[in-house]
Amino acid sequence: MGLKHTLGRLGISDNMSRVYLAAIESGPSPVSVLVARTKLPKATVYDSVAKLEKEGLLESQGAVGKRIIVAHDPTIMSEQIEARRQMVSEMLPELRALFNAAKGKPNIRFYEGEEGIRTTMMDALTCRSGTLYCTYAMAEIMEVPGLEWMEGYAAERVEKGIWMKVMRSRSHDRKNIWPSNHREKREVRFAPEHVPLGLTTMIYDNRVAIVSSKKENYGLILESEEFATMQRTLFSVIWAMSEPSQFIEDIEYDNPNNDCSTPSSSQD
Repeated sequence: MGLKHTLGRLGISDNMSRVYLAAIESGPSPVSVLVARTKLPKATVYDSVAKLEKEGLLESQGAVGKRIIVAHDPTIMSEQIEARRQMVSEMLPELRALFNAAKGKPNIRFYEGEEGIRTTMMDALTCRSGTLYCTYAMAEIMEVPGLEWMEGYAAERVEKGIWMKVMRSRSHDRKNIWPSNHREKREVRFAPEHVPLGLTTMIYDNRVAIVSSKKENYGLILESEEFATMQRTLFSVIWAMSEPSQFIEDIEYDNPNNDCSTPSSSQD
């Protein structure tokens, strides 16, 4: 398989590959040398040079009328391919979501690592219904994505006007923070002891987002109207069984001295 054929498969047309190869063989040269080597029309060579410059394979140096064409190291193609591969990897979850939605199939998006967990949680802020139905595994989310990140997350949620109904498990709590708070659009209940809440989940619109522990380190978004409806129903059943948490404003009213028994109003 020849070089020109291989370059063609990489998206570099026949004329472009001829000009690029000529530039490598000639070294820094004026366009006239490339025209002579390729036997292509001058306009075609100029057009190919412009396209190869955009690809980062050639560079024009000097003033108009005295331009010299310099070929860049071909290893740049490897770097470009890797960059494109990364771009495709980042786009794939959304592209597959569109593809599956068009075919009426449930869509599953899987994200690895701490960045994947943050991506998963941020998707919940696209909620159109105005309410998130959540379970928080407090010990886990305090570690990843961490309290500082969660404070910014909560502020953005409030700014978007999204209410959150969240169930927590006292056995998984580590700090007396994030109470029910009208200003912060958050209502908290504590699940019965026999109902462990070891995963952070968010139900919104037709999606269910799941955030794992740091040990497994992933985020998952399942987009399915039927699955989201079932999970919302299960949430409602456990919510009805759970212990309500008094709103911080009511505590402040009942306890005007604001003594140390008042829970912290740090954001979720």
